[in-house]
Amino acid sequence: MQNNEAKLEILNDLILINNDRIAGYERAINESKDLDVDLKATFEGMIRESQQYKQELMQKCTEAGVSNAEEGTTNSGKIYRAWMDVKATFTGSDRKAILSSCEFGEDAWRRAYESALNNEGDLDGETRSLITEQYNSEKKSHDLIKKFRDAHEALDK
Repeated sequence: MQNNEAKLEILNDLILINNDRIAGYERAINESKDLDVDLKATFEGMIRESQQYKQELMQKCTEAGVSNAEEGTTNSGKIYRAWMDVKATFTGSDRKAILSSCEFGEDAWRRAYESALNNEGDLDGETRSLITEQYNSEKKSHDLIKKFRDAHEALDK
């Protein structure tokens, strides 16, 4: 039973970091008046990506007998939820600041998943496989944000 509780806590933490990521990108879109079309489309894609991840994680919770996991909160502090901090750092429509904040958020998301994957005995093979798949898939998003940020920094030089 304890193993199932630990698994559910990990899943819930990952659901929460995805909720944070969704809200972070929504805020980036909403607060950026002059956001370029390429960034808006990228951010919308990342919102959809996190919505899919969240649904997959919620399905794992449902299979374990919990149907309202996304409404819970993290008590253990095992997962660093920095997207909440990122959402507060946007400074209007400054593309460089937005990209830097988003990259920071993507790094936090990756650390949350790495922390989850480091919990050796708490995850069954199927759940670990799902989390690993999401982690590996998100790397493309992280690299794209970094590419946009690096390109913008190169223009500033």
